[in-house]
Amino acid sequence: MSPPTFGFLLDIDGVLVRGHQVIPAAREAFRRLVDPQGQLRVPVVFVTNAGNILQCSKAQELSALLGFQVEPDQVILSHSPMKLFSQHHDKRMLVSGQGPLVENARALGFKHVVTVDELRAAFPVLDMVDLQRRPKTAPLPRNDFPAIEGVLLLGEPVRWETSLQLIMDILLSDGNPGTGLAMAPYPHLPVLASNTDLLWMAEAKMPRFGHGTFLLCLEAVYRKVTGRELCYAGLMGKPSLLTYQYAEGLLARQAARRGWAAPIRSLYAVGDNPMSDIYGANLFHQHLQTRREGAARSCASILVCTGVYSPRAWGPAAPALGGEGPPFHGHRDLGFNPGLLQAAHVVSDVHEAVRLVLGKEGWAL
Repeated sequence: MSPPTFGFLLDIDGVLVRGHQVIPAAREAFRRLVDPQGQLRVPVVFVTNAGNILQCSKAQELSALLGFQVEPDQVILSHSPMKLFSQHHDKRMLVSGQGPLVENARALGFKHVVTVDELRAAFPVLDMVDLQRRPKTAPLPRNDFPAIEGVLLLGEPVRWETSLQLIMDILLSDGNPGTGLAMAPYPHLPVLASNTDLLWMAEAKMPRFGHGTFLLCLEAVYRKVTGRELCYAGLMGKPSLLTYQYAEGLLARQAARRGWAAPIRSLYAVGDNPMSDIYGANLFHQHLQTRREGAARSCASILVCTGVYSPRAWGPAAPALGGEGPPFHGHRDLGFNPGLLQAAHVVSDVHEAVRLVLGKEGWAL
């Protein structure tokens, strides 16, 4: 068989799994995509907006669920493109999220990171919402704590009130939370954030808050306190172009490693969330139509009905900024083009998506 000239960008939550349960259609899909030797017949990358896990751990989790070996470099977490932001890698960064925060930040190239918990321990009087956690005695002021030079938002934290307060303290004090400034500096310190999903789908019947909800809170508090907009030095994860460009590069490297000489011309992005998966794939497809360099020529969006999207809930109408139709769930900085929410294909599940693509590409079903 001739080498593949197409590849898949597969979302994980709501497409392959719901919480910790594999969606049966995912196993069926990979029976078609994996050969008898356990090797993929076409290049595949898993593009998730999750970020509170190590890349290698996510690969192991997928391997166990799907029944074949998934390599770490096939997994793109929401913050993976931060590897490209080398101008910030030597700065002392406050990192917010949960899970293996420090390991993730270091894997991305950041050499000097401080967690919210470490900052709270250094300045106990900053965190005052929870009465049980307030210091019982007044601690001595610190003047030996090196200044923070930027903020990394890798995923939703557990104690939102603590993270919101301490991140605000860093931004308002120009990285010196033990001091008070008469006026908040603006522009503020660089903020890098990943995963703008307002909602995501787990085992519950209704969607759960995502990191986009936390970012919305931080932006609202910053605007209310300062009268200015919070600005991002980098915003990544679907639907940002940066994430799809990064994924394209990984697909090409995967094909080269397998000895597939033909360039990967057609990309197929399968997801369950119109605002992140479909919007992002269509935005990238639009970008590919005007780009002169690179192998990919198209990125087709395929929407499945096993996660956030439900034909009953969304209906045929696109989300709107006002008036009729569902509300706009995207991030404020990514703009809103209703046409980009329309998937090229709507199918029941990922197995149907794979069958559709293999048929379009003339591959045996």
